[in-house]
Amino acid sequence: MLHLRMISPADRTDAVVAIVEKTVGTTHLVVLKGAARVPPGDLVLCDVAREAGDELLQELQELGVDADGSIAVENIDLSLSRRADAAEEEAPGEAADAVLWKQLTEATHEESTLTITYCAFMILATMIAACGVVLDNAILVVGAMAVGPEFGPLAGVCVGVVRREPRLALRSLSALLIGFAAAMAATTLFTLGMDAIGQFEPGMLDRPRPNTGFIWQPDPFSFVVSLLAGVAGMLSLTSAKSGALVGVAISVTTVPAAANAAVALGYAEFAQMWGSVEQLLLNLGGIMLAGVLTLYGQKALWRTQQGRWIRRAKGGAPGR
Repeated sequence: MLHLRMISPADRTDAVVAIVEKTVGTTHLVVLKGAARVPPGDLVLCDVAREAGDELLQELQELGVDADGSIAVENIDLSLSRRADAAEEEAPGEAADAVLWKQLTEATHEESTLTITYCAFMILATMIAACGVVLDNAILVVGAMAVGPEFGPLAGVCVGVVRREPRLALRSLSALLIGFAAAMAATTLFTLGMDAIGQFEPGMLDRPRPNTGFIWQPDPFSFVVSLLAGVAGMLSLTSAKSGALVGVAISVTTVPAAANAAVALGYAEFAQMWGSVEQLLLNLGGIMLAGVLTLYGQKALWRTQQGRWIRRAKGGAPGR
């Protein structure tokens, strides 16, 4: 269930209440006349099944509540109410399959903004990965993959494409490219600095590296894994299963590939550098392709479920 808190202009409160009441899957409607001060208006509260949330938010926005008032959405972790249970039963589809597109857009907008913190995490993750590839230490490589924040911009590109929001897609792509460029440049300087103090040396790249040699030697499995990770990552975002993102982060070779390319560039090992760049581009492309296809698939699935529910409702079938 979702909890909606709205500040409605007084002249539109009746329309807001009517929209809430006619939306299948809503309950616990509360209206407090004149309770809001900034902006002035009425406070309207309600709970809605996740399956019906996107439709309700869209109608409220069409009414201009977000422009002249406000709409806040919160996830309800626990709701002990028979009315809430009944609302979820009445709503079309399944909560796990529902996508709140506005929430997804806002989340990816925040995660895909080019900030100092984002760049810092990218640089730190790439430097950690550089230590991992030089030492052939898989633990450091995995740790760097978990630290890297690159999935946010990747998801932003996917959402921007599917939602036809070019500004979101371009901003996310810019954050992705600038972040990796800054991280690779900083890691190249880091490599030269570590070499100057005797911690890195060129021979470390040339020796056998059974744990990390795959990073600069892409193969078909690299693309397959990136596709699977892209699907898993997008599903984790749309279904609010954010814990799965950690698994996605450590399953694709993006940050380690950027790190290996930077170290190889510092030592003029151009064969390894280009192999790492190829690995990086292969993984980024696979994740974005899978993410876009997953979102389109979810849209199609949700329309099918809604159509089935409408047909059942017209036929008088109970429940979903």
